[in-house]
Amino acid sequence: MSNVFNFTFVPWFRSVAPYIHKLRGSTVVVGVAGEAIAAGKLPLIAQDLALIQSMGVEIVLVHGFRPQVNEQLHAKGHTPKYSHGMRITDSVALDCAQEAAGQLRYEIEAAFSQGLPNTPMAGATVRVISGNFVTARPVGLVDGVDFQHSGLVRKIDTEGIQRTLDMGALVLLSPFGFSPTGEAFNLTMEDVATSVAVALQADKLMFLTEVPGIRVDAIDPTSEIDTELPLAAAKTMLAALPAATQPTDTAFYLQHCIRACEGGVERSHILPFAVDGALLLEIYTHDGIGTMIVDEKLESVREATMDDVSGIVALIEPFEKDGTLVKRDRTEIERDAGYYTIIEHDGVIFGCAALYPYPEARTGEMAALTVSPDTQSQGDGERLLKRIEVRAKAQGLQSIFVLTTRTMHWFIKRGFVQVNPDWLPEARKRKYNWDRKSQVLVKKLT
Repeated sequence: MSNVFNFTFVPWFRSVAPYIHKLRGSTVVVGVAGEAIAAGKLPLIAQDLALIQSMGVEIVLVHGFRPQVNEQLHAKGHTPKYSHGMRITDSVALDCAQEAAGQLRYEIEAAFSQGLPNTPMAGATVRVISGNFVTARPVGLVDGVDFQHSGLVRKIDTEGIQRTLDMGALVLLSPFGFSPTGEAFNLTMEDVATSVAVALQADKLMFLTEVPGIRVDAIDPTSEIDTELPLAAAKTMLAALPAATQPTDTAFYLQHCIRACEGGVERSHILPFAVDGALLLEIYTHDGIGTMIVDEKLESVREATMDDVSGIVALIEPFEKDGTLVKRDRTEIERDAGYYTIIEHDGVIFGCAALYPYPEARTGEMAALTVSPDTQSQGDGERLLKRIEVRAKAQGLQSIFVLTTRTMHWFIKRGFVQVNPDWLPEARKRKYNWDRKSQVLVKKLT
């Protein structure tokens, strides 16, 4: 095994570990569009879901079958009919839906049974259990349109699903439901997945779809994907969008994500199935691959507490080893925890800085400014600097200074000017390491 692999794999695995710990024991509902299966993505999706389940996550998988039903209808000489973004399910379409659901269930169960050597499924035992967990009701007449056998979720057998999950099985649901009289109704994958996520109070609802996510500018197809969308902003966006009529419309999946978050699901996600490993990238990396709708911003800048000491130590240790930062032992950080400001994202600390005041000189030292390599060049350093400036002003300080050996230009670009070490307050000058020859830079606060 090459040294290059060692140096890339070990830091990567360590960066993933906090997410593995955080998600263990959580419940995730995954809605997979039928288009993903039609595109041949099922084997890789099954491998990724098996891997996620092996790390202690309870999974409910809801599959769609829109293109499969349409294929069956075309084979029988019938044209698919839609209205208000839903299929009109006549008796022929209901038969096609039942055939497609049966075939897909067989393919999905087979995909989770492939324990081939040298694959992620090697040695895996994934029990897949389906059942009549969904009670449905008819859509009925909407604006004069009779939806016939199309239905909406009426009730979820939460207790039955939870018992199945507690057995260690993966729950597989088709977009079908039955009325108390035994009548079958064709449902949508999105409605079933959202209803199940709300009923279970799942930790995540994830849609694996034909769209890459929600763009920062919803009407500009070239704008970037918004990786984290607060619920309030998502609702504002949805209100300004036209009603969704097809899955590629921005509002189509967004409306279900909003409904899930309003119903108590912590986070809902829209991911592209075209990206290999999209589920893994979204769950186990900092920024993910698609769009996450969340009731509040996961990233926050705040003052540190004693509970954050371990995270601060882990963050700054590599920079101490390469000489970028002066060595600080854990006892010192514990003593000075109140001086630190941190950037936290989803429970993981990605940045920190400390402010040591020298009130007699009306100045303060910003020390241990650190941003994780995983999130550098995203503005976290500037955010920490601004927060330190706010704290300094609140304490009546007129300036802040830093000592650095490698990052002088970064500070100069942000308003610092270089001064002689003799400028330092007497208390700090006595601790100055003349052998290290750190540059002293000062920024006046206005």
